[in-house]
Amino acid sequence: MKLALVTQNNLPDWESDDAPLVAELQSRGHQLTFPVWDDRQVNWNQLDAALIRTTWDYMNKHDAFLAWVEQVGQATRLFNGPDVVRWNLDKRYLQELETHGVAIPPTVWLPQGKPTDIRALMGQHGWHRGFIKPVVGACAWETLRFQADDAGLTAAQAHLERMLAAGHMMLQPYLAQVETRGECSVLFFGGRLSHGVRKVPVPGDYRVQDDFGAHDEPYALSEAEEAWAMQVIEVAQQILGQPLLYARVDMLWGDGGELYLTELELIEPSLFFRHGPQGPGLLVDALEHAVKAAC
Repeated sequence: MKLALVTQNNLPDWESDDAPLVAELQSRGHQLTFPVWDDRQVNWNQLDAALIRTTWDYMNKHDAFLAWVEQVGQATRLFNGPDVVRWNLDKRYLQELETHGVAIPPTVWLPQGKPTDIRALMGQHGWHRGFIKPVVGACAWETLRFQADDAGLTAAQAHLERMLAAGHMMLQPYLAQVETRGECSVLFFGGRLSHGVRKVPVPGDYRVQDDFGAHDEPYALSEAEEAWAMQVIEVAQQILGQPLLYARVDMLWGDGGELYLTELELIEPSLFFRHGPQGPGLLVDALEHAVKAAC
C-alpha cells in the first residue's frame, strides 16, 4: 500500500510520537511518504490512502485546511474522512454529543461578535473560577483560566472581546482536578480500545501538553472509565454514520469524581504509542481493513 502520513512544514525535529507506527507500517511492507498537507506539488491521486497525522499548523489556515481535506478526500482514501474532519474541527460538536447523553463540562457558547458580560455570566452560574477557550484551536491556544474577582474578570473580559471579534468562544467553570489528577486520554483504533494515558501539568498550571512542561504516563482505566469512553465512541460513530479509524477521548474529572468529555480528537491527535505498544499494530490492522473494504 502506498500511504501518506501527512504532516506540516517545519515539524520540530524532536517530534517522534509516530515512530512506532512508522516502524509497524514498514515492517509490513507498506510504502510511506510524509507530504506536507499544503504542498501543492503533491499528487494525492497516486496514493492508496492518506493518514492525517502532524498537521498542527492548520489553526491559522482553517479555510485552506478544509479545502485541502475535500480535495484529498476525492483523490484518495483520507483518514479520518472529510465528513469527520468538518464535524470535529469546531468544538461545537460537543453540543451534539451532549444531546446524545455524553457529559461535557457546563458550557456557555459565545457567538462571534456578540457582546458578552463575563461578570454577569459568572454570577448567573455561580462559578468562582472560569475557563475560556476558542471553539477552533489546539494545544491550549488562547485559553484563559481566571478567578471571578475584579482583576480576573477584567482580564477575562478583555480576552473575550479580543477573541470574539475573530471567532466563537466557550466559557466553562474551571475544573481544578486537572492540576492534581491531570487529564486522561483514551486511544481507540478501529473502534477497539488500545490504551490510556494520564497527562499531568507542571505544579500550578492547567496545560497538559508537553509544550508547557507537562508529563504523560500510562494510565490503567477502571471498568467504569473504559465503558464511559466506549460510549463516547459509539455515540460519535452513530452521529457521523461511519466508523472512526482512530480516535482519542480526552476527559477530566469533576470535584465529585464525575467524568467530563473535554475533547474528542479525530483529526491529528498525538496517539501516545510510547504508552501503548500494541497501538501501532491495532491501527495498522484497522487501516488495512478499511482500505481493503473500500476497494
